[in-house]
Amino acid sequence: MDLNISYCSDKYQYTMGKSFYESGMKDKRAVFNLFYRKAPDTNNWAVVSGITEVLEVIKGLNCGDEKFFEQFLPGEHYKEARQYFAKMKFTGNVYAMREGEIAFPTQPIITIEAPIIEGQVLETPLLSIMNHQMAVATKASRVTRSTTKPVSEFGSRRAHGPWAAIYGGKAAFIGGCANSSNIISGTKFGFPPTGTMAHSYVTSFGCSIKGEYQAFDTYIKTHKDEVLILLIDTYDSLRCGIKNAIKAFKDNGIDDNYPYGYGIRLDSGDLTYLSIKCREMLDEAGLKNCKIFATNALDEYLITELERQGCKVDSYGVGDAIATSKHNPCFGNVYKLVQIDDNPVLKRSEDRIKLINPGFQITYRIIQNGKFKVDVTCLRGDELSKAIESRKTITLRDERDRFKSMTFHEGKYEFRTLQQQIVKDGEITYQDTTIQEKQAYYKDNLSHLDDTQKRLINPHYYKCDISDALYDLKNSLIDNLVKEIDTFNI
Repeated sequence: MDLNISYCSDKYQYTMGKSFYESGMKDKRAVFNLFYRKAPDTNNWAVVSGITEVLEVIKGLNCGDEKFFEQFLPGEHYKEARQYFAKMKFTGNVYAMREGEIAFPTQPIITIEAPIIEGQVLETPLLSIMNHQMAVATKASRVTRSTTKPVSEFGSRRAHGPWAAIYGGKAAFIGGCANSSNIISGTKFGFPPTGTMAHSYVTSFGCSIKGEYQAFDTYIKTHKDEVLILLIDTYDSLRCGIKNAIKAFKDNGIDDNYPYGYGIRLDSGDLTYLSIKCREMLDEAGLKNCKIFATNALDEYLITELERQGCKVDSYGVGDAIATSKHNPCFGNVYKLVQIDDNPVLKRSEDRIKLINPGFQITYRIIQNGKFKVDVTCLRGDELSKAIESRKTITLRDERDRFKSMTFHEGKYEFRTLQQQIVKDGEITYQDTTIQEKQAYYKDNLSHLDDTQKRLINPHYYKCDISDALYDLKNSLIDNLVKEIDTFNI
């Protein structure tokens, strides 16, 4: 059997599935929500990426290969369940946020409404995709927000395997990066990959200053009619690297009239100091349009500091900080059952943050004067949901302080529904867009947030609420559980 990511799962999804199958529960209508509880890096929002791959997982169920299942569900007592899983297709509905959406904690990013056995087996592959891509896209957002200059993602060599490198390049682009160095990311998703040269290229011409010049000269001669970026720090950036680069450019007639763009790359040392000195030397040589590209274990904090110090860098390359979401490599999406048939359910925990919202939900973004003002998650069809869709006057109350409220008057606000149906009765209805459109959608979303909510450190938290009906449902379920626990005895 070829590798099918639909079955990149945990065994317990299928052992639970056997119980659902044999107990007659398999056709119970279940609602699962995929969401996260806390955003990384002190943000309170994240960037959505991965929906297209989620659809590939859903479409890939129904492999028809019983022998595959026999490898991890052996024995006669699994025979009927194996036969069922091998032929099982997804027949339910899926609602999801768009790629490039800005999502806040507890909001359903993906909602699966399906027979419970179908919804359960999707948990692991969906989380694997969404946790990876949202970690990368959110980190890319932070890095690209630290500067107005272009940022390239080139962390494939640090990524956690080829799959992560390829789809990480995609997520980084959605999160604001100008491009990626990964050639499969570029060709698969439709953007030109970028690249220059490595130190090994320079040293391959001999460990000498003359060899460095030959490396530059050869590179220019073999790459005319495209962007030319020369790596100048192999031996000494200022005393030989920049000088050899200037000479190589001039000897080959590369100047400010070169139409494809040209520049140098700094990959070590004090990037502020070196970029300032290189800028002076390039300008003195008449190469005023020669760009300075900086790399070297950069992240949003280092870039912010370089900008504050007045560096003369024109664009940045960022590797492992984005590719592995280095400061927070594990994104916190979870996948929870919130309704079975018509009965809302929740998980209660001693940890308050693990308390989930029950029921079949939908989230609205309230917009006023071109700015996102508040998000509110409702039970589908509840009174607040109807009022919003009718654009009537609404009052939203803070879940943690019911004395705090916000009122939006009829005709004085707009709204957007964040979850759209992308699968109907097992058939994909999703109309995919280009990766450029996904990035543009993310950037448009970003422009509607207040500047204080986009700060990298101690941002102002955007307001997110739940409807009164959802609040009352959650608390009634908790109250009933507490009463049962208080009187429970065996």
